[in-house]
Amino acid sequence: MSAYSHLFTPLRIGTMTAKNRLLMSAMSINFGVDAAGRVNDQLVEYFIARARGGVGMMLVGGGAVHPTGLELPDLPKLWDDGCIPSLQAMVAAVRPYDCRFGVQLMHGGRQSYHDQKVAPSPIPAPAVVKGVPRELTPEQIQELVAAFGDAARRCREAGFDFIEIHAAHGYLINQFLAPNANRRTDAYGGSFENRTRFLMELFRDIRGKCGEDFPVGLRINGEDYIDNGWGLEEACRLAVLLERAGAAYLHVSAGVYGSRQLTIPSMYAPHGCFVHLAEAVKRCVSIPVAAVGRIKTPELAEEVIREGKADLVALGRALLADPEFPAKARRGAAAEIRPCIGCCLGCIHAVLALEPGGCVVNPGVGREYLLKDEAAAPVPRKVLVVGAGPAGMAAARTAALRGHRVTVCDRRPHSGGLLRLAAIPPGRGELADILDFFEADLGRRQVDLRLGTPVTGELIAALAPERALLATGSLPELPVIKGFSQTRLNVATVVEVLDGEVAPGERVLILGGGQAGLVLADHLACAGRRVVVLNRRRHFAEELSSNDRFYLRERLKGDRVTLHKGVAVREFLPRGVRFAVDGVETTLEGFDTLVVAEGMQAVREARRLLETAGVPVELIGDAREPRSLMLAISEGEEAARSL
Repeated sequence: MSAYSHLFTPLRIGTMTAKNRLLMSAMSINFGVDAAGRVNDQLVEYFIARARGGVGMMLVGGGAVHPTGLELPDLPKLWDDGCIPSLQAMVAAVRPYDCRFGVQLMHGGRQSYHDQKVAPSPIPAPAVVKGVPRELTPEQIQELVAAFGDAARRCREAGFDFIEIHAAHGYLINQFLAPNANRRTDAYGGSFENRTRFLMELFRDIRGKCGEDFPVGLRINGEDYIDNGWGLEEACRLAVLLERAGAAYLHVSAGVYGSRQLTIPSMYAPHGCFVHLAEAVKRCVSIPVAAVGRIKTPELAEEVIREGKADLVALGRALLADPEFPAKARRGAAAEIRPCIGCCLGCIHAVLALEPGGCVVNPGVGREYLLKDEAAAPVPRKVLVVGAGPAGMAAARTAALRGHRVTVCDRRPHSGGLLRLAAIPPGRGELADILDFFEADLGRRQVDLRLGTPVTGELIAALAPERALLATGSLPELPVIKGFSQTRLNVATVVEVLDGEVAPGERVLILGGGQAGLVLADHLACAGRRVVVLNRRRHFAEELSSNDRFYLRERLKGDRVTLHKGVAVREFLPRGVRFAVDGVETTLEGFDTLVVAEGMQAVREARRLLETAGVPVELIGDAREPRSLMLAISEGEEAARSL
């Protein structure tokens, strides 16, 4: 019996039964369709991997019902019958895995990435997407009502088990519901009854075209988290109406573009951050209710179901990070689940930049169709990985999976490299989760991990590796600025401060406004220091996803941190600095510490030793060039595949 007995209990939803309580949320992944918007093998294999991994239900994301409502360019287009054959093929490919398969129907409204946007009222989105939408006429509203029904009918004809109407997250239906987006004075605006009319009409149209035996669920917001938006009281009223109308289930989420709490929260938000909204809606209805929001462990998912807060748990990013999350949880191997770290870089930041979605900790997302037939290495080799940071451990894991005999050496007494330090500041602890996963997985795969072991000629001779991967990381660069070497400030690097080698004073200057500088500023401010950040770039923390950066910037709004950007540092003074912004000079004095958190330089000392010993070497991660965690992990895995 599973340790998560509530989570792995079947659930009746309308006329269908799901084998467990895990629902893969619809995600606009922005890949896997051809130029006509028909799904292809890339999307098919992406879903097969998740269905094989044991999830009970899953949804295709971003199914556009009308050309005006295509949210992102590379999503399935459902507005004509030409979409049906490719959808049928995808359904047939998923069918053997006993997973209830559905499509989420949506119209982006004013949050669509094109210049033909329409909305209830000509009001632009409060954030992210630019441009004023055209106000829908009553005739156009009826056209969209029919478009939802027709798209649903196509999904049923393609063989899907159910559909979900996307009425949340600031997209078109939510725009009709929310007073701040709907200023209409006709039958579709004003009162609660009028603002819900569009949704109720399209729901009835779907039921009429698909039949009452076809399960139709809805994703609704419990809270918009924005001024004059949709709120929980109205969500509960709507839930009752939808149950009476025949809804199969309700999926309760939150947030819109520009909201105070983001729809896709980063690592700074608490786990289960929207569960209370589902719990409130569940008290009003008897149909199943799904909870969502930073649910990344089977322990939390089980708790939500066991305590009656919801009937289903929706997982999005957790199933990007590890498609086998359900199967591992069911067999009692939760410790083997590759964890989402809440960074939002591959899954949302890339998509909002109109790029294909991905995952920092799982470079296989979107590449399932390329990797599905991957076999063991034809010739097992002895491989030495130098460096036990994320790139090195990712490489070692993949090499071991392919059958190589792997040794990992690191001169430091702990694994993780600089990422272990990056997990120290407040709210960043989940960065260490992927390091702990890698280290434990290396142990399960019998990789010889030698910490506190620098690479020497003697070691190379003893190990006799046939290939080497150099993943020795990077260290901070020191700037060349007038007065830097003469200042009486206590000078340290961000690495030395986070590692505890240098204790900063009470008033700290930080040179660098990237990710390292800002998280360090937060770290020091929380410890009671007063901090001034000097950023020589025009933007702060560009390495972070916009979602992650939003929460960090909110944390820095207190009086302990002062931020300056576009800074030209003229000189460092004995106890301060003189700098200019847009030609206006400022002098700050009375500081005791200067922390350098700006550029990084690759560390490659072991390369010459290996080459002298005749061992072929490939540089990966920051040892190749200091860049992002996403590139470090993907580069490590790819290098291991090439051995």
